[in-house]
Amino acid sequence: MEKYITDEHTGLKYELVGDYYLIAGDDEPKEGQPIGVWGQRHLRYLKEHHRVRYANLLTSGKLNDYLADLNEQAEAMFSQLVKLLAGMEGVTEVLKAENQMLWVQKMNNLRNAAMEIVSNELIYR
Repeated sequence: MEKYITDEHTGLKYELVGDYYLIAGDDEPKEGQPIGVWGQRHLRYLKEHHRVRYANLLTSGKLNDYLADLNEQAEAMFSQLVKLLAGMEGVTEVLKAENQMLWVQKMNNLRNAAMEIVSNELIYR
């Protein structure tokens, strides 16, 4: 019996474990669809806290597409938030030219705040 088989109808890959074929737990994204750091965080969250939802996405073959889409949304939201918060706090290129250390401190604070917002709104839901 073969170690791995693929169901032509569903496209799912199965692995021989003992006498049974089980769905192969391949969490790697398909080529051309990187899931990125936000997608990996959400994947870990799904595995730990929403096992049924994770299993449904995995068995339907939609997990990687779902994670890649979520990663794109999170990246866009993060970028917009950093720009918005920087404008609100007055962190500009002028400040960067005048006082680089203060600019770095403020930008790090803004990035951390944006990470928290994205995590709470998209990743851990």
